[in-house]
Amino acid sequence: MTNKLSIALAQLNPTVGDIDGNAALVIAARNSAARKGADLLVCSELVITGYPPEDLVVRPSFQDACAAAIDKLANETADDGPGILVGSLWVENDQLYNAAILLDGGKVLAVRLKHDLPNYGVFDEKRVFAPGPMPGPINFRDVRLGVMICEDMWQPDVAECLQESGAEIFVVLNGSPYALDKWDQRLHLAVERISETHLPMIYVNQVGGQDELVFDGGSFVLNADRRLQARCADWSPALQITNWNRNGDHWICEQSETAPAEDRLSSIYSAMLLGLRDYINKNHFPGVLIGMSGGVDSALTAAVAVDALGADRVHCVMMPSPYTSEESLTDASAATELLGCRLDEVNIGQAMGAFDSMLSPLFGDAPADTTEENIQARSRGLALMGLSNKTGAMVVSTGNKSEMSVGYATLYGDMCGGFSVLKDVYKMTVFSLCHWRNENFPKSSRGPKGKVIPERIITKPPSAELKPDQIDQDTLPPYQELDAILECLIERDLGTEATEREGHDPELVKRIWRMLLLAEYKRRQAPPGVKITHRSFGRDRRYPITNGFRES
Repeated sequence: MTNKLSIALAQLNPTVGDIDGNAALVIAARNSAARKGADLLVCSELVITGYPPEDLVVRPSFQDACAAAIDKLANETADDGPGILVGSLWVENDQLYNAAILLDGGKVLAVRLKHDLPNYGVFDEKRVFAPGPMPGPINFRDVRLGVMICEDMWQPDVAECLQESGAEIFVVLNGSPYALDKWDQRLHLAVERISETHLPMIYVNQVGGQDELVFDGGSFVLNADRRLQARCADWSPALQITNWNRNGDHWICEQSETAPAEDRLSSIYSAMLLGLRDYINKNHFPGVLIGMSGGVDSALTAAVAVDALGADRVHCVMMPSPYTSEESLTDASAATELLGCRLDEVNIGQAMGAFDSMLSPLFGDAPADTTEENIQARSRGLALMGLSNKTGAMVVSTGNKSEMSVGYATLYGDMCGGFSVLKDVYKMTVFSLCHWRNENFPKSSRGPKGKVIPERIITKPPSAELKPDQIDQDTLPPYQELDAILECLIERDLGTEATEREGHDPELVKRIWRMLLLAEYKRRQAPPGVKITHRSFGRDRRYPITNGFRES
């Protein structure tokens, strides 16, 4: 009977569709684990395909490539080194499954199929996968492993079935994307399953960015007494060895390194940084372009970009109009100087004049309004996209969630771009993140230490500067009030009457609700951006554009 077991937690950063590259990551992790004396390497959910693979899994050529990768990994285990528990697509009886596959001794030793397929929020696995049967334990070197795949742990049924079937250690493979307070939620659920079954748990999560989603890692081990025995650091790949000892009928994990979870602002900033870095690097862009306004949103976006990519890959462009203040020009220059990145100036006055000449015969005597303001924003968008086409760098848009909620953004203007860092970040959080970055240095930053956002940018009244003496509060309520209302309407899905009972002005609530609904068509055409909240636009919150429902 085996009395000792060394299990390596492989917290990897796979790329969706890069099957050979992902398999190479697993092989490298196994080689490292072998040097450290591990018996088993545990990887994350669908690490071979990358997560989420979406409709790639229905392509026969993709299925064949996954099968070849599994065969290759199985051959790797023909030596005396560690076995591999790996997540991948699995085809059985013409059905597609999300599977955990145990490889050892040069062969596929066992396969377990995900039973509970999530179909809410960002997840739609029922579209492409069939649910597997209730699983039984896997025998690995005389130890019965109760293998679950992500959602299988979120309800008690699978864990109960495994415990009743003789499992000794739970092993959970996860592709669990980041959202605010997600670590607490995962830990709470793990503790529930352990309390119900009195079995220890290994929880391995992936790390990295995939389109809108970003995965924070934070893989961990809990003993049967619910004590945290190991935890990988957030936001970076890791390989952590855990040592297990049999004590009678129970397995106990020795105390190992337990990296602390990041606090709220640190985790939001890290999510934006990693989300942008992986989007740019995995899609092979040489760098990014950012329209600098001298305002807080573009300053924070530039800071995240420099931290993610390095100053040499960030090109900022100031595009003044006749309404741009000297203060904004000075502030934009000061911000880029602190960051050490390039800043160029392209005056859009000539473009505004050209559009005025082109369109004035058709506009006739109609007075100036938001049409002329939007032409300014679209002139800037056209300039940035021209630079993007010429250089290959990707435009990063700078709008925040407060603005995107109520449509305070110009379609094909400041909304243009390939990615949005602040898409799921409310304005008041933007201010907090600016202060946080000035006082902290992100652990994976490629930018400078110290202050990177001038104080005046944070404290001055926000303005689009599309007409004389304009400030955002000419059109919107103070952002603190706006964000509180949006928190009710979006994050909590409260109706207008329930939001009013939270202490908000009834007429203002109704106005914001109408603006929120009317702006849906704009949001559908916005670039993807990092998911931060549990109700991000596009992935989580899906409203129809044509919508006759109105709350009184």
